[in-house]
Amino acid sequence: MKKFLLLILCSILTIASIAQAKKHSSGGFTGPGVEIISVSEALGKSDDAYVVLKGNIKQSLGDDIYVFTDQTGTINIEIDEDDWNGLNISPEDIIIIKGEIDKGWNSIEVDVDEIQIAQ
Repeated sequence: MKKFLLLILCSILTIASIAQAKKHSSGGFTGPGVEIISVSEALGKSDDAYVVLKGNIKQSLGDDIYVFTDQTGTINIEIDEDDWNGLNISPEDIIIIKGEIDKGWNSIEVDVDEIQIAQ
């Protein structure tokens, strides 16, 4: 019985150590990255270009499509349900979105990969 309890305790400690190591092992680049551009600049980008925009979501058009605006213009964006990450956004919130330009036959939108509230 003592050996069994000792085995369980060792297993728990090992799992806790692995979880702690993973928590501290995540890292990444901390230097400059892709700059925030305006909606008017995004409208001129090529298909699949990576963009970062700062502005507001003004309304939902349904089917994961939203109207995004900044001081230079308006563009439709697509935010899949799993990309919200629990955020609740109102039209008054200033947000930063990261994603790719998606050019169709007669439309341009941003397929959003990441969304965050601007600081």
